[in-house]
Amino acid sequence: MNEKQNKKSALNEKEGISQPESFSASSLEKISKSRKLQPSAAELISGILAHDKVALSRGITLVESTNANHLAKANEIINGCLPCANKSVRIGITGVPGVGKSTFIEAFGKYLTSLGKKVAVLAIDPSSTISHGSILGDKTRMEELVKDENAYIRPSASGETLGGVARKTRETIILCEAAGFDTIIIETVGVGQSETAVHSMVDFFLLLKISGAGDELQGIKRGIMEMADAIVINKADGDNINKAKLAKTEFNRALHMFPAKISGWIPTTATCSSITKDGIDAVWETISNYFELVKNNHYFEKKRKEQNQYWMMETINEQLKSNFYHHPEIIELLEANKKAVANDEVSPFAAAMILLEKYLKS
Repeated sequence: MNEKQNKKSALNEKEGISQPESFSASSLEKISKSRKLQPSAAELISGILAHDKVALSRGITLVESTNANHLAKANEIINGCLPCANKSVRIGITGVPGVGKSTFIEAFGKYLTSLGKKVAVLAIDPSSTISHGSILGDKTRMEELVKDENAYIRPSASGETLGGVARKTRETIILCEAAGFDTIIIETVGVGQSETAVHSMVDFFLLLKISGAGDELQGIKRGIMEMADAIVINKADGDNINKAKLAKTEFNRALHMFPAKISGWIPTTATCSSITKDGIDAVWETISNYFELVKNNHYFEKKRKEQNQYWMMETINEQLKSNFYHHPEIIELLEANKKAVANDEVSPFAAAMILLEKYLKS
């Protein structure tokens, strides 16, 4: 072999360094085993009462589950946490999409934690009626608050629940209170004038507005305006300050057209900026004044008792509905009646009566 043939070309492929395995088989086996080991209800209760956020999250996931196998465990967790609940103030915050609820809650929550408060934010995200999915992006929006050790943010999908809250928000509040959070903030989906459910589970109802969203006549429309304990005009910064002040005056006049509240509280209006933080402290001062009033005149306890009775009835209604749709005979009969209604063979009302009679007899 001559010298030319013996010489290796620079274009020849050289043997490289072999890549290590992308995962450790032993580690993967350990992870798989640990995932199968679900903590018991007693372990989750112990963790929640010890202020463990991981245990709290896992407990809430069980409570929110629609799996019938999780119901008994979820109820055990709720009952175990109930004696340590009811030691917080509950604040509902609503407003139309785009009003800046998440930005406001982050600024407000950071202010509260600076005062030594422990804040839990239950952010309700609207679910699509078509795909049934939810973005659940509130943690991304509240990037500063989510890193605060004294704060906890739990996004939940509204699902088919009306009223601006998720199906198990009431039970989630109990778990958060047992975990040591003294201020519970519920951010609703912002559906306008139908958010009655959140009003029935909070102590203070805050309505966020922006300037230019309507005149005085718009302000006096019945519904959500009547439920509000305070109206805050958000985004009062830059060139928008004067517009926000004008909106504040208009809404203040509108509030005086409503009947007096049973609590004895006179709703207030204010302006604030979630960006510059101007007015955030004044919002908390208003809320503190409200709680001082309603605790002194005993309306606070009275309202809590009424809310407990209301949620007992709501739980009964929900369970009856669930039992109806999961009944084996109803499942089969329901499909047949849906086809009959679609083909105009029977009226919707007659089909409903057939199903209900069958359920009651069985």
